Amino acid sequence: MAALPYFDEIDPSTINVLLVTHGLQSGLSRQLFEMWCSDKKNACVIPGYVVEGTLAKTIINEPKEITLMNGLTAPLNMQVHYISFSAHADFAQTSTFLKELMPPNIILVHGEGNEMGRLKQKLITQFADRNTKIISPKNCQSVEMYFNSEKMAKTIGRLAEKTLEVGETVSGLLRITIAYSGAFGVLKHRLKQIFESVESLPDEESEGPAFRVHERLTVKYESEKHISLHWRPDPISNMVSDSVVALVLNISREIPKVAVESEEASKTEEENNKKAEKVIHALLVSLFGENGKLVISVDGNAS
Repeated sequence: MAALPYFDEIDPSTINVLLVTHGLQSGLSRQLFEMWCSDKKNACVIPGYVVEGTLAKTIINEPKEITLMNGLTAPLNMQVHYISFSAHADFAQTSTFLKELMPPNIILVHGEGNEMGRLKQKLITQFADRNTKIISPKNCQSVEMYFNSEKMAKTIGRLAEKTLEVGETVSGLLRITIAYSGAFGVLKHRLKQIFESVESLPDEESEGPAFRVHERLTVKYESEKHISLHWRPDPISNMVSDSVVALVLNISREIPKVAVESEEASKTEEENNKKAEKVIHALLVSLFGENGKLVISVDGNAS
Protein backbone atom coordinates (compact mmCIF):
# COMPACT_ATOMS: atom_id res chain seq x y z
CA MET A 1 0.00 0.00 0.00
CA ALA A 2 2.87 2.34 0.81
CA ALA A 3 4.20 1.77 -2.71
CA LEU A 4 1.00 3.26 -4.20
CA PRO A 5 0.87 6.91 -3.14
CA TYR A 6 -1.18 7.81 -6.21
CA PHE A 7 -4.02 5.96 -7.92
CA ASP A 8 -2.57 6.94 -11.31
CA GLU A 9 0.21 4.41 -10.78
CA ILE A 10 -2.31 1.54 -11.05
CA ASP A 11 -2.67 0.41 -14.67
CA PRO A 12 -6.34 -0.62 -15.18
CA SER A 13 -5.42 -2.51 -18.40
CA THR A 14 -3.40 -5.10 -16.44
CA ILE A 15 -4.39 -7.60 -13.78
CA ASN A 16 -4.02 -6.07 -10.33
CA VAL A 17 -4.25 -7.97 -7.05
CA LEU A 18 -4.56 -5.88 -3.90
CA LEU A 19 -4.26 -7.48 -0.43
CA VAL A 20 -5.81 -5.48 2.39
CA THR A 21 -6.93 -6.03 5.97
CA HIS A 22 -10.56 -7.13 6.19
CA GLY A 23 -13.36 -4.69 6.80
CA LEU A 24 -13.00 -2.21 3.91
CA GLN A 25 -14.08 0.56 6.24
CA SER A 26 -11.71 3.39 5.32
CA GLY A 27 -8.39 4.34 3.81
CA LEU A 28 -6.91 3.46 0.45
CA SER A 29 -8.57 0.03 0.33
CA ARG A 30 -12.04 1.62 0.66
CA GLN A 31 -11.26 4.21 -2.01
CA LEU A 32 -10.02 1.57 -4.48
CA PHE A 33 -13.05 -0.63 -3.75
CA GLU A 34 -15.43 2.23 -4.56
CA MET A 35 -13.53 2.80 -7.82
CA TRP A 36 -13.69 -0.88 -8.86
CA CYS A 37 -17.01 -2.15 -7.44
CA SER A 38 -19.12 -1.10 -10.45
CA ASP A 39 -17.08 -3.08 -12.97
CA LYS A 40 -18.17 -6.71 -13.36
CA LYS A 41 -14.65 -7.69 -14.48
CA ASN A 42 -13.42 -7.09 -10.93
CA ALA A 43 -13.81 -9.41 -7.96
CA CYS A 44 -13.49 -9.21 -4.19
CA VAL A 45 -12.50 -12.33 -2.21
CA ILE A 46 -13.20 -12.24 1.53
CA PRO A 47 -11.37 -14.96 3.49
CA GLY A 48 -12.48 -15.65 7.02
CA TYR A 49 -14.48 -13.76 9.60
CA VAL A 50 -15.75 -10.20 9.06
CA VAL A 51 -17.27 -7.93 11.70
CA GLU A 52 -20.95 -7.04 11.68
CA GLY A 53 -21.57 -3.48 10.46
CA THR A 54 -18.55 -3.28 8.14
CA LEU A 55 -18.67 -2.88 4.36
CA ALA A 56 -17.13 -6.33 3.94
CA LYS A 57 -20.00 -7.87 5.93
CA THR A 58 -22.52 -5.95 3.81
CA ILE A 59 -21.22 -7.09 0.41
CA ILE A 60 -21.20 -10.78 1.47
CA ASN A 61 -25.00 -10.66 0.99
CA GLU A 62 -24.39 -9.24 -2.54
CA PRO A 63 -26.66 -6.17 -2.44
CA LYS A 64 -27.43 -4.39 -5.73
CA GLU A 65 -25.76 -1.21 -4.56
CA ILE A 66 -23.60 0.11 -1.74
CA THR A 67 -23.31 3.43 0.09
CA LEU A 68 -20.11 5.34 -0.65
CA MET A 69 -18.13 7.30 1.92
CA ASN A 70 -19.55 10.56 0.51
CA GLY A 71 -23.10 9.33 1.17
CA LEU A 72 -23.98 8.59 -2.46
CA THR A 73 -24.74 5.09 -3.77
CA ALA A 74 -23.01 3.01 -6.43
CA PRO A 75 -24.00 -0.28 -8.10
CA LEU A 76 -22.23 -3.41 -6.90
CA ASN A 77 -21.44 -5.25 -10.14
CA MET A 78 -18.14 -6.86 -9.11
CA GLN A 79 -18.05 -10.53 -8.12
CA VAL A 80 -17.98 -11.21 -4.38
CA HIS A 81 -16.62 -14.50 -3.03
CA TYR A 82 -16.49 -15.60 0.62
CA ILE A 83 -14.02 -18.34 1.61
CA SER A 84 -13.79 -19.52 5.22
CA PHE A 85 -10.27 -20.08 6.54
CA SER A 86 -11.42 -20.04 10.16
CA ALA A 87 -9.58 -22.29 12.62
CA HIS A 88 -12.75 -22.64 14.72
CA ALA A 89 -15.03 -25.69 14.67
CA ASP A 90 -18.02 -25.52 12.33
CA PHE A 91 -21.57 -26.57 13.20
CA ALA A 92 -21.06 -30.22 12.25
CA GLN A 93 -17.98 -30.53 14.45
CA THR A 94 -19.56 -28.62 17.34
CA SER A 95 -22.80 -30.62 17.28
CA THR A 96 -20.90 -33.94 17.09
CA PHE A 97 -18.81 -32.92 20.09
CA LEU A 98 -21.90 -31.95 22.08
CA LYS A 99 -23.63 -35.24 21.20
CA GLU A 100 -20.71 -37.10 22.75
CA LEU A 101 -20.73 -35.02 25.96
CA MET A 102 -24.49 -34.47 26.33
CA PRO A 103 -23.98 -31.56 28.78
CA PRO A 104 -26.94 -30.17 30.76
CA ASN A 105 -25.82 -26.59 30.00
CA ILE A 106 -24.42 -25.12 26.77
CA ILE A 107 -23.11 -21.54 26.76
CA LEU A 108 -22.24 -20.00 23.39
CA VAL A 109 -19.58 -17.27 23.51
CA HIS A 110 -17.02 -15.57 21.27
CA GLY A 111 -18.85 -15.13 18.01
CA GLU A 112 -20.83 -12.76 15.83
CA GLY A 113 -24.30 -12.17 17.21
CA ASN A 114 -26.41 -13.33 14.25
CA GLU A 115 -24.31 -16.44 13.67
CA MET A 116 -24.48 -17.30 17.36
CA GLY A 117 -28.25 -16.93 17.22
CA ARG A 118 -28.46 -19.33 14.27
CA LEU A 119 -26.24 -21.82 16.07
CA LYS A 120 -28.38 -21.56 19.18
CA GLN A 121 -31.59 -22.28 17.25
CA LYS A 122 -30.05 -25.31 15.53
CA LEU A 123 -28.84 -26.69 18.86
CA ILE A 124 -32.26 -26.12 20.44
CA THR A 125 -33.79 -28.19 17.64
CA GLN A 126 -31.11 -30.87 17.96
CA PHE A 127 -31.51 -31.21 21.74
CA ALA A 128 -35.30 -30.76 21.77
CA ASP A 129 -35.83 -34.19 23.35
CA ARG A 130 -33.46 -33.43 26.23
CA ASN A 131 -33.65 -30.99 29.13
CA THR A 132 -30.62 -29.02 27.87
CA LYS A 133 -30.23 -25.34 28.71
CA ILE A 134 -28.68 -23.39 25.80
CA ILE A 135 -27.60 -19.80 26.45
CA SER A 136 -26.01 -17.17 24.22
CA PRO A 137 -25.20 -14.33 26.66
CA LYS A 138 -24.13 -10.84 25.73
CA ASN A 139 -20.86 -9.38 26.99
CA CYS A 140 -20.81 -8.97 30.80
CA GLN A 141 -24.15 -10.77 31.14
CA SER A 142 -24.27 -13.06 34.19
CA VAL A 143 -25.13 -16.73 33.71
CA GLU A 144 -26.46 -19.05 36.41
CA MET A 145 -26.21 -22.84 36.15
CA TYR A 146 -27.69 -25.40 38.50
CA PHE A 147 -26.36 -28.92 38.94
CA ASN A 148 -27.96 -31.90 40.66
CA SER A 149 -25.33 -34.10 42.28
CA GLU A 150 -26.10 -37.66 43.30
CA LYS A 151 -24.32 -39.26 46.25
CA MET A 152 -24.61 -42.85 47.40
CA ALA A 153 -24.10 -44.05 50.95
CA LYS A 154 -24.25 -47.60 52.30
CA THR A 155 -25.90 -48.05 55.68
CA ILE A 156 -25.22 -50.70 58.31
CA GLY A 157 -26.68 -51.54 61.68
CA ARG A 158 -30.07 -50.25 62.80
CA LEU A 159 -30.12 -47.56 60.14
CA ALA A 160 -30.16 -50.23 57.43
CA GLU A 161 -33.12 -52.06 58.95
CA LYS A 162 -35.74 -49.54 57.89
CA THR A 163 -36.80 -48.29 54.46
CA LEU A 164 -36.21 -44.58 54.02
CA GLU A 165 -38.67 -42.26 52.32
CA VAL A 166 -37.68 -39.62 49.79
CA GLY A 167 -36.74 -36.43 51.60
CA GLU A 168 -36.34 -38.13 54.98
CA THR A 169 -33.39 -36.87 57.01
CA VAL A 170 -30.98 -39.50 58.37
CA SER A 171 -27.90 -39.20 60.52
CA GLY A 172 -25.07 -41.55 61.31
CA LEU A 173 -21.34 -42.13 61.04
CA LEU A 174 -19.77 -41.82 57.58
CA ARG A 175 -16.83 -44.04 56.62
CA ILE A 176 -14.63 -44.20 53.55
CA THR A 177 -11.57 -46.31 52.76
CA ILE A 178 -8.64 -44.81 50.85
CA ALA A 179 -5.65 -46.53 49.25
CA TYR A 180 -2.50 -45.42 51.08
CA SER A 181 0.80 -47.31 51.26
CA GLY A 182 2.93 -44.68 52.99
CA ALA A 183 3.99 -44.48 56.62
CA PHE A 184 1.09 -43.74 58.97
CA GLY A 185 3.30 -41.40 61.00
CA VAL A 186 4.14 -39.36 57.90
CA LEU A 187 0.44 -38.76 57.31
CA LYS A 188 -0.03 -37.61 60.90
CA HIS A 189 2.97 -35.25 60.62
CA ARG A 190 1.65 -33.71 57.42
CA LEU A 191 -1.81 -33.22 58.94
CA LYS A 192 -0.27 -31.44 61.93
CA GLN A 193 1.13 -28.88 59.50
CA ILE A 194 -2.43 -28.08 58.39
CA PHE A 195 -4.67 -28.64 61.41
CA GLU A 196 -4.12 -27.27 64.90
CA SER A 197 -5.46 -30.40 66.59
CA VAL A 198 -4.24 -33.88 65.57
CA GLU A 199 -4.32 -36.25 68.57
CA SER A 200 -3.42 -39.95 68.73
CA LEU A 201 -6.09 -42.31 70.06
CA PRO A 202 -5.39 -45.17 72.48
CA ASP A 203 -5.37 -48.62 70.86
CA GLU A 204 -8.13 -49.92 73.10
CA GLU A 205 -10.44 -47.15 71.88
CA SER A 206 -9.70 -47.41 68.16
CA GLU A 207 -8.64 -51.08 67.88
CA GLY A 208 -5.40 -50.13 66.13
CA PRO A 209 -3.29 -47.08 65.21
CA ALA A 210 -5.53 -44.04 64.79
CA PHE A 211 -5.71 -40.32 65.42
CA ARG A 212 -8.42 -37.68 65.51
CA VAL A 213 -8.24 -34.54 63.36
CA HIS A 214 -9.80 -31.29 64.55
CA GLU A 215 -11.86 -33.32 67.06
CA ARG A 216 -14.22 -34.20 64.22
CA LEU A 217 -12.68 -36.87 62.03
CA THR A 218 -10.91 -40.13 62.90
CA VAL A 219 -8.17 -41.56 60.67
CA LYS A 220 -7.55 -45.29 61.22
CA TYR A 221 -4.80 -47.59 59.95
CA GLU A 222 -6.50 -50.54 58.24
CA SER A 223 -3.65 -52.31 56.43
CA GLU A 224 -0.35 -51.66 54.68
CA LYS A 225 -2.28 -50.37 51.69
CA HIS A 226 -5.40 -48.75 53.16
CA ILE A 227 -6.59 -46.24 55.74
CA SER A 228 -10.15 -45.30 56.67
CA LEU A 229 -11.82 -42.02 57.63
CA HIS A 230 -14.77 -41.83 60.06
CA TRP A 231 -16.87 -38.74 60.84
CA ARG A 232 -20.37 -37.52 61.57
CA PRO A 233 -21.60 -35.39 58.64
CA ASP A 234 -21.89 -31.64 59.06
CA PRO A 235 -20.52 -28.78 56.95
CA ILE A 236 -17.26 -28.40 58.89
CA SER A 237 -16.58 -32.13 59.27
CA ASN A 238 -17.26 -32.67 55.58
CA MET A 239 -14.76 -29.93 54.76
CA VAL A 240 -12.15 -31.54 57.03
CA SER A 241 -12.68 -34.94 55.40
CA ASP A 242 -12.26 -33.42 51.91
CA SER A 243 -8.99 -31.80 53.01
CA VAL A 244 -7.66 -35.06 54.47
CA VAL A 245 -8.56 -37.02 51.33
CA ALA A 246 -6.81 -34.42 49.16
CA LEU A 247 -3.70 -34.61 51.33
CA VAL A 248 -3.64 -38.44 51.24
CA LEU A 249 -3.86 -38.43 47.45
CA ASN A 250 -1.10 -35.85 47.24
CA ILE A 251 1.20 -37.85 49.53
CA SER A 252 0.50 -41.00 47.49
CA ARG A 253 1.79 -39.22 44.40
CA GLU A 254 4.92 -38.11 46.26
CA ILE A 255 5.85 -41.56 47.64
CA PRO A 256 7.72 -42.83 44.52
CA LYS A 257 9.67 -39.58 44.36
CA VAL A 258 10.58 -39.72 48.06
CA ALA A 259 11.69 -43.35 47.72
CA VAL A 260 14.00 -42.53 44.82
CA GLU A 261 15.44 -39.53 46.65
CA SER A 262 16.03 -41.65 49.79
CA GLU A 263 17.79 -44.34 47.75
CA GLU A 264 20.00 -41.77 46.05
CA ALA A 265 20.79 -40.15 49.42
CA SER A 266 21.86 -43.51 50.93
CA LYS A 267 24.10 -44.20 47.92
CA THR A 268 25.71 -40.76 48.27
CA GLU A 269 26.31 -41.30 52.01
CA GLU A 270 27.92 -44.70 51.34
CA GLU A 271 30.22 -43.21 48.70
CA ASN A 272 31.22 -40.38 51.06
CA ASN A 273 32.07 -42.90 53.80
CA LYS A 274 34.31 -44.86 51.42
CA LYS A 275 36.10 -41.68 50.36
CA ALA A 276 36.64 -40.74 54.02
CA GLU A 277 38.15 -44.16 54.76
CA LYS A 278 40.56 -43.80 51.85
CA VAL A 279 41.63 -40.31 52.99
CA ILE A 280 42.20 -41.44 56.61
CA HIS A 281 44.12 -44.52 55.43
CA ALA A 282 46.36 -42.44 53.18
CA LEU A 283 47.00 -39.98 56.05
CA LEU A 284 47.95 -42.75 58.49
CA VAL A 285 50.25 -44.40 55.94
CA SER A 286 52.01 -41.09 55.33
CA LEU A 287 52.61 -40.68 59.09
CA PHE A 288 53.45 -44.22 60.17
CA GLY A 289 54.19 -46.15 56.97
CA GLU A 290 52.54 -49.31 55.73
CA ASN A 291 53.72 -51.42 58.70
CA GLY A 292 53.52 -48.67 61.32
CA LYS A 293 51.41 -49.05 64.44
CA LEU A 294 49.28 -46.51 66.24
CA VAL A 295 48.25 -47.37 69.79
CA ILE A 296 45.17 -45.61 71.17
CA SER A 297 44.25 -46.04 74.84
CA VAL A 298 40.84 -45.21 76.20
CA ASP A 299 40.15 -45.89 79.89
CA GLY A 300 42.97 -48.44 79.99
CA ASN A 301 41.83 -50.23 76.86
CA ALA A 302 44.39 -50.19 74.03
CA SER A 303 43.79 -50.75 70.36
